[in-house]
Amino acid sequence: MIPLSVLDLSFVSADSTPAQALHDTLALARHVDALGYHRYWLAEHHALPNVASPAPEIMIGQIAAATRTLRVGSGGIMLPNHAPLMVAERFRVLEALFPGRIDLGLGRAPGTDGLTARALRRREAPGEAGGDDFLDRLQELLFWDGGFPEGHPFGAIPVSPAGVRLPPLFLLGSSDYSAALAAQIGCGFGFAQHFSGMPAEGPMRDYRARFWPTHLGERPHAILAVAAICAATDAEAERLAMSARLSTLRRERGEYRPLPSLAEAEAYPYAESERLRIERGRDRLHVGAPETLRARLAELAERVQADELMIVSAIPDQAARRESYALLARAWGLGVAAAA
Repeated sequence: MIPLSVLDLSFVSADSTPAQALHDTLALARHVDALGYHRYWLAEHHALPNVASPAPEIMIGQIAAATRTLRVGSGGIMLPNHAPLMVAERFRVLEALFPGRIDLGLGRAPGTDGLTARALRRREAPGEAGGDDFLDRLQELLFWDGGFPEGHPFGAIPVSPAGVRLPPLFLLGSSDYSAALAAQIGCGFGFAQHFSGMPAEGPMRDYRARFWPTHLGERPHAILAVAAICAATDAEAERLAMSARLSTLRRERGEYRPLPSLAEAEAYPYAESERLRIERGRDRLHVGAPETLRARLAELAERVQADELMIVSAIPDQAARRESYALLARAWGLGVAAAA
C-alpha cells in the first residue's frame, strides 16, 4: 500500500479556542507519528475564524521537535504572501535543524479573503495592481537555492544558513495549473481533492505523463489530499461526518464559523436544498468503517495514480479524531498500528 500522511488545518471547534486548536495539532502529530504515518503538513490561512494556522513554518518546527520519524512540511506556504528570500531562509533553518525531515509545499492562492490578501501582499506584479506574480516569485525562490544568473544584483547576497539547501519542493493546487507547472520544473505535486471542484484524475495523470526530470526531482511524486472520517462502523462514521458536512454547507455560503459540535450538527434544521447539496458533495468526503474506507481510498489512489494519500479529518471531538486516524492506520497496515 502507498504511504498515508496527514494534512492539518488546525480546525477551531465551537467548544474550543484557536489556541487549543494549535495544541490539538501537536497532540495529533505525536499520535500519528507513533502510528506510522509518513508526512504531516500544515496549511496557511489568514483571518478565518474556523482555522488557526496562519504560520505553518512555526508549527513545522514545533512538530518536528515533538516527533521522531514524520516528515513535516507546509501544505502549503502561500508564496504570493511572502518574499522568496524569507521563505528560503526559514526553510533552510528548518532543514538545518531537522535534516531530511522537512518538505516545502507551495500554493498560489492567498489563503484568505480579498481585503486580507491586500494586507499580506506587499509586492505586486509590475504595472498591474494586485496581479499574479507567482511565477516570478517561484523563479526567484529557486534562484535563492541554486544561484542567480551572472550579473543579477541578488547574486551577491548570501543566504543563511550557509551550506544548507532547500528541502524537497512540492507545488499544490486544486486545478490543472499547478500540475502542469510541477511537471515542467520536475518537482512534487499535491492535489487538493478535499475542496476542489474538479475530478482529480485529470491533473494527477497529466502531471505524471508530462513530468520532466530536473535537479528538483528525478521522478514524479503525486500526493492526493482527501477528506476522510473513519469510525468503528459505517453508521458511526456517517454520524461523525455530520459536523464536517454542516461546516462545508456554511463555508459554501461564505460563513467561516468554527467547526460545529456533533450535537449542533444533529440538531440543525436542514432544508431540502441543503440535503441535496450534501448528497452532491459526497465524493469529496470519504466516510466509513476501516475496511470500507480502506477499499474506497485504495481504489481512488489507483484510479488517479497517486503515490501517496494525505488525510484531512474535520472532527471536533479530539478523541474521535485520533481514533479515526488510528483505525485507518490499522486497516492500511501502517507501522506500529499493523503490529498492534
